[in-house]
Amino acid sequence: MRFASDNTSGAAPEIIAAILKANEGYERSYGADAAMERVTELVRDIFEAPEAEVRLVATGTAANALAIATHCPPWGGVFCQTHAHVAEDECGAPEFYSGAKLVLVPGEQGKITPATLAQALATTGESGVHGVQRGMLSLTNVTEAGTVYTPAEIAALTALAKAHHLPCHLDGARFANALVATGATPAQMTWKAGIDVLSLGGTKNGCLGVEGVVLFNPGRAWELELRRKRGGHLFSKHRFLSAQMEAYLTGGLWLRLAAQANAMGQRLVAGLRDRQAQVPEAPANMLFPEWVAGKHDRLEAAGAVYYRFPAPEGRERARLVASWSTTEGDVDRFLTAF
Repeated sequence: MRFASDNTSGAAPEIIAAILKANEGYERSYGADAAMERVTELVRDIFEAPEAEVRLVATGTAANALAIATHCPPWGGVFCQTHAHVAEDECGAPEFYSGAKLVLVPGEQGKITPATLAQALATTGESGVHGVQRGMLSLTNVTEAGTVYTPAEIAALTALAKAHHLPCHLDGARFANALVATGATPAQMTWKAGIDVLSLGGTKNGCLGVEGVVLFNPGRAWELELRRKRGGHLFSKHRFLSAQMEAYLTGGLWLRLAAQANAMGQRLVAGLRDRQAQVPEAPANMLFPEWVAGKHDRLEAAGAVYYRFPAPEGRERARLVASWSTTEGDVDRFLTAF
């Protein structure tokens, strides 16, 4: 009954098998491996973007930081939701790599709204040379609150940014989960909705450790290449990253893994609501239920592992995250203990 994070699960068997196969023989290094060529073609096909470029790194923090640094000057402000991962969980890496300033935009349930973004845009860069200038927009899908932006919601926000000629980034650490939750295609969720660069997550969804930076403007590829090397994120034995991403994207594996995680998340949502717990909107695999006090000790005594969150007096709150390897039995044991 481990619901602390989808990071805590192991890697999918298909990913491990791909790594073992990549370990055979010799291969060119630093991203010149044959598998990386196939990954690029897979990305272009899946995203309906024949000119897209993709570069692989091992962590989501590196993907986000490099994506932002490649698109935002050091005098720019990165507009992101107040509790976005880039703001709260990356130890200042986006600022370190880019030199830019994060401009925190409020919004309920992890989402920026057109109104809050418009206000932030209107009040940034108005002091001329003395102030931070408008730099770029960064959205997260699935959000840190477990909610999901639809392509239409993304398009409404990117339209505001584009009116100021700003590039737009999507932190897709749980991108596959967002696709499954909305039924959108990868193209609809990204470049068709105004996204210029995507951090394509793999680690949280069954990979051992690989993330992609997908550029829909290939003109930025050489700068990203240089920043990846200069930042220490260019693997010499790159084939082990390529092998993971190739297996992940081949035959829809990434969507099947996300579908399992989402299904178990929804099983938790339904079961907890049946037991009078309050569960805010949670269409994917991460939820933040609230219940009467006394459940934490009982659940943890039964073997449940998850994060406790602050709650009003007399109540308890938790963060529960289902993964690709979560089973119905895991969920049902948790609900029985509840």
